[in-house]
Amino acid sequence: MNTLLRVIALLAALAGIGADAFAQGYPSKPLRLIVPFAAGGTGDVLGRLIASRMSEGLRQPVVVEFKPGAGTTLGTDFVAKSPPDGYTILLSASTTMSINASLYSKLPYDTLKDLAPVSLLAAIPNMLVANPALPANTVPELIALAKASPGKLNYASPGSGTTPHLAGELFKTAAGINLVHVPYKGAGPAIIDVLGGHVPMLFDNIPSVQPQVTSGKMKAIAVTSAKRSPAMPNVPTFAEAGLTGFEANSWWAILAPGGTPKEIVARLNAEVVKALHNPALRERFIGLGADPAPSTPEEAAAHIKGEVAKWAAIVKASGARVD
Repeated sequence: MNTLLRVIALLAALAGIGADAFAQGYPSKPLRLIVPFAAGGTGDVLGRLIASRMSEGLRQPVVVEFKPGAGTTLGTDFVAKSPPDGYTILLSASTTMSINASLYSKLPYDTLKDLAPVSLLAAIPNMLVANPALPANTVPELIALAKASPGKLNYASPGSGTTPHLAGELFKTAAGINLVHVPYKGAGPAIIDVLGGHVPMLFDNIPSVQPQVTSGKMKAIAVTSAKRSPAMPNVPTFAEAGLTGFEANSWWAILAPGGTPKEIVARLNAEVVKALHNPALRERFIGLGADPAPSTPEEAAAHIKGEVAKWAAIVKASGARVD
């Protein structure tokens, strides 16, 4: 028995040495940062910014790769089923990690088991923007317009079940109006159609639509945060417009495949946190309306678990389903 115990102890020690050696040699090749959204949206902007800083710290390229589709489940499933070696990581949002668990009757992965949280990245308000031709410039004017023509006014979102979509559903409920939701496969296509006048307005994350508002190609109606965004200080909140308590924001995080060694997760976490404390990156994030939110892996995991429960109630109340 003593011999058996010594063998087990030796194997355990060797396994520990192997894990440590692997972590010390990591990374030895480029990383892939999977963005499960279409190019041109918030994921594009945040992904390129964080990838650039992580590349410097890891001394290996971090290549942004877009895998949109199926309400972000396509790219997320790809990462969940990738080798847990730290070379394929995910840029995820509240849509993927908290909303889809309730929106889909069945997912090809377990949200809380098949992905390993690395760190939270940022908290971002959504914003309602419109084509300049829309004959409403404020929330009260928009509500009056919708009530005058119930069911005839459309709003776009980057996809069914996203926080922008549910922000629109909450707006409908809070204001007592009937708007028609037009889902797109990402922010880019939705923005193009609003600019072209095919859909009059759009709910989306601030970073996606801020350039269009700043250039005058779109007009901002309101932001979904409890307070005004420093990135768009002249845009009122829905609460200011009379919809007390209205709040529907997005958050973003970095994750790895479930089963990734803790040493690798810790190294990735250190680089993400260091990047988010970089003054230049923080200034860029804040200027885009994204509040940097570095965290430990454990804090990120707890946040995600809490958000799954929170959004389950909102999804149920909205009646939103995609399958």
